[in-house]
Amino acid sequence: MKILITGGAGFIGSAVVRLLVRDTRHTVVNVDKLTYAASLDSLAEARTDRRHVLERVDICDPAALRRIFREYQPDAVMHLAAETHVDRSIDGPAAFIETNLIGTYTLLETSREYWQRLSARRRSAFRFHHVSTDEVFGDLGPGCQKSHETSPYMPSSPYSASKAGADHLVRAWQRTFGLPTLITYSCNNYGPYQFPEKLIPLTLLNALDGRPLPVYGRGENIRDWLYVEDHARALSQVLTAGRAGETYAIAAGNPRSNIEIVRAICQLLDELAPAKPAGIKRYEELITWVEDRPGHDFRYGMDDRKLREEIGWRPQETLDSGLRKTVAWYLRHREWCQRVSASARYSRERLGVSYSGASG
Repeated sequence: MKILITGGAGFIGSAVVRLLVRDTRHTVVNVDKLTYAASLDSLAEARTDRRHVLERVDICDPAALRRIFREYQPDAVMHLAAETHVDRSIDGPAAFIETNLIGTYTLLETSREYWQRLSARRRSAFRFHHVSTDEVFGDLGPGCQKSHETSPYMPSSPYSASKAGADHLVRAWQRTFGLPTLITYSCNNYGPYQFPEKLIPLTLLNALDGRPLPVYGRGENIRDWLYVEDHARALSQVLTAGRAGETYAIAAGNPRSNIEIVRAICQLLDELAPAKPAGIKRYEELITWVEDRPGHDFRYGMDDRKLREEIGWRPQETLDSGLRKTVAWYLRHREWCQRVSASARYSRERLGVSYSGASG
């Protein structure tokens, strides 16, 4: 197939691109605006492959999208482009509305116009795969063990609300226009090339520099943790084996509180990076409690039996093995971290936002 991937230079998108180029015969048309969170380094193994092409395009630009559809004639769309950081959405929600809602609408309309002109055979085979998040279901209250594909939406942050709105647009284009769509919901991802504002890379990089490890509240908020390459495999399998019009939850079965994750990283660093900053005997000494952020959901968790039974996907990494691989990768790539962190500081200064960057 020829697959158009939006956000293919981002954390999850680049993992999907690497997987498809390495393990399949598909051609990948990578559409990315190349914002602060994109990394061309994450595409190093794909950029020299003739089955991968990178187009620097904003998904809010309909003319540019029409050109790409006309030029490359894709068989499927995997939509991963999104603004994703909750703290940033609190400080500056407008960018999230623009990309996650207007961008998704623009991509849906361009896809629909293109799809309606295809032959009957290609129109039947076409798929629009939208990648969402477990955060659209909101906080799991007492007695609610897990959310599932038909759970009601209760987003809490500007980020999750914008993603929920995008999901509704995708469903509407499927129900009203017949566009063959797929929606997947994922739990928290981690792994190589994750931008250093997120919990796991922020914690380990701050620890290596001897800086405080800020944790919201008492660190009791619970998330499920999925290694990014396992997520990429799930997305690829859903695209090829999922039923049009269906939704699939992707879970790892690794629920942990934020403080458990932070302490696990500190323990790995004690082992893998024993040369600590001056005055530090154990990395856990750097943990610092900070005021909780507004609207902070306590717990997420999803039931992914549908995905496992229909598609046959299983994660290959445990949390222990995935965290060890992740910490080892960041220890080998400190220069990359410094480059992208400098880019983030410039972005925050230019936009005038000042989120705390606290873990969780």
